[in-house]
Amino acid sequence: MDATKFLAAVDQIPESVYIMHEKNEFRLPQHTHVKGQLTYIEGGVAYIHLVDKTLIIPARHYVWIPKGLMHFFEMHKSVNIMSIYFSIDDDDNPFFQKVGIYPINILLMQMLYYSVRWEGHVLPGDKAFPFMAGIKNILPDISKKALPIVLPTTENERMQPVLQYINDHLFEPLTISLVSRQTGFSERTLTRLFKVTMRISFLQYFKLLRMVKAIEMMLQTDKSISEIAYTLGYSNVSAFSNIFYQVTKIRPSEFARQLLS
Repeated sequence: MDATKFLAAVDQIPESVYIMHEKNEFRLPQHTHVKGQLTYIEGGVAYIHLVDKTLIIPARHYVWIPKGLMHFFEMHKSVNIMSIYFSIDDDDNPFFQKVGIYPINILLMQMLYYSVRWEGHVLPGDKAFPFMAGIKNILPDISKKALPIVLPTTENERMQPVLQYINDHLFEPLTISLVSRQTGFSERTLTRLFKVTMRISFLQYFKLLRMVKAIEMMLQTDKSISEIAYTLGYSNVSAFSNIFYQVTKIRPSEFARQLLS
């Protein structure tokens, strides 16, 4: 699929609903569109990169992207996605004005599966249009509990080797003292850099990154919760479960059950 042609097609007819199904690796450059975007992740894990943060989208979750929001997706071959683009008026529900990731429910999943018979533009007057409009209309009512997995990012050049080092040594018991020594910063300077460029502390970032990795492992490996906890360097499952709950507001065992259900 040609990325330039696809992006042009989405907004070509302002009043249409545009439907796209993609089962292969598909990358778009950083972009915006006039329509709001609903993307459902069927399998694997995907990432949506915004200007200042990255959001992880697990399987069986969907993301709402408001119109005009600069973003791009990172997906791999194991990920199946469905994207639907809706016209959004300024007086629409406030739900449509903010990005959010939500677990799929049975009603929305069945409606999305039914919509696979259509591709491209669905116009007002088409038989499919009221059905597709119905998907948009139910979103504010069913999208109540957003998944709070947000990983701050930065384009600050000084921080890039630091973030790379943390990512490369994620399974080790890192401290800001150790990371500062290994990357050539004083502890005080690195503490300030995290606060200024990432808006969270080193420890908060390290915990978030580990939880992102935990979700990846739940989706992409056969490891048990206890195996994931020990792989990530936690001394016991209880400590891992408590951190997971702090970040996601759900226990890892319940989250894993939701992925399998």
